[in-house]
Amino acid sequence: MEQVRAAITAVGHFLPEDRLTNADLEKLVDTTDEWIQSRTGIKERRILKDPAKATSYMATKAANEVLRKRGISAEEIDLVIIATVTPDMFFPATACLVTANIGATNAWGYDVSAACSGFLFALSTGAQFIASGKHKKVMVIGADKMSSIVDYTDRTTCILFGDGAGAVLLEPDTTGAGIIDSIEHTDGSQWASLCMLGGGSLNPPSAATLEQNLHRLHQEGAPVFKAAVKGMADVSAQIMEDNNLTGEDVRYLVPHQANLRIIDATARRMGISMDKVMLNIERYGNTTAATIPLCLADWENDLKKGDNLILAAFGGGFTWGAAYVKWAYDSKS
Repeated sequence: MEQVRAAITAVGHFLPEDRLTNADLEKLVDTTDEWIQSRTGIKERRILKDPAKATSYMATKAANEVLRKRGISAEEIDLVIIATVTPDMFFPATACLVTANIGATNAWGYDVSAACSGFLFALSTGAQFIASGKHKKVMVIGADKMSSIVDYTDRTTCILFGDGAGAVLLEPDTTGAGIIDSIEHTDGSQWASLCMLGGGSLNPPSAATLEQNLHRLHQEGAPVFKAAVKGMADVSAQIMEDNNLTGEDVRYLVPHQANLRIIDATARRMGISMDKVMLNIERYGNTTAATIPLCLADWENDLKKGDNLILAAFGGGFTWGAAYVKWAYDSKS
């Protein structure tokens, strides 16, 4: 019996038009372009400034691009999974809003909250619905409006994040392409190093939580950096070893775009050169759950059927993981 795997058959993306450059940040906090670039690799980020538009708006745009490029109607979609830590609201799920927006009347959906690892976790989950035979078309979207929770008086975090959305369509494949393997990890023992304390049932919105600035992202740079370097590098090397891959076998590393130094450490551990690494951090910054699908969208025209990709991410929780994907199609453009 032929093995059925979930293959990525289309990608889409959305980025807001407004740019927040390092020069702009120099006017907001005590920082410089040189300082930011040397430590992160970021030059600018995209910001969704319209207060009437949120994560579901960006996710809808990315989803519609997938439908257009694949040449299918929204009614054919069975399931929509959205990875985000900035949902429009606690409930309904952002996936509910997006299915309604695109007209996916036959689909169900839900959100995944795993911070910067969210897209990988959602991809792994969506792949199981395809491999089991339950569904034929699953949309996986990573989208975050990080500007809504960033503290623009905190120079250590406001330089890092931007807004954006990326989406992929998963469909059954029996030719050997698709998501071959994945590894997922969580470790909640260091949760306080990267979190947002306000807004949930522990610290519901109040005058006190607003005064304490609990509704903004909090990050302790040193422990997060240390854990991210080890986590992403280790899991990327592990998935290569598990699947008997060498650096020569890998077409591209598709890393979460958090910090150029973390990405460089991961590539070195994998034994690949930086010309085999997808990078767009200089243009978009860290878009959290959107970084990996945005990379796939940017590099789609360069990918060929059969290319081996290693996707890797690390995020708050802590969460981290990797996926081995064999690309399923040649670009039509």
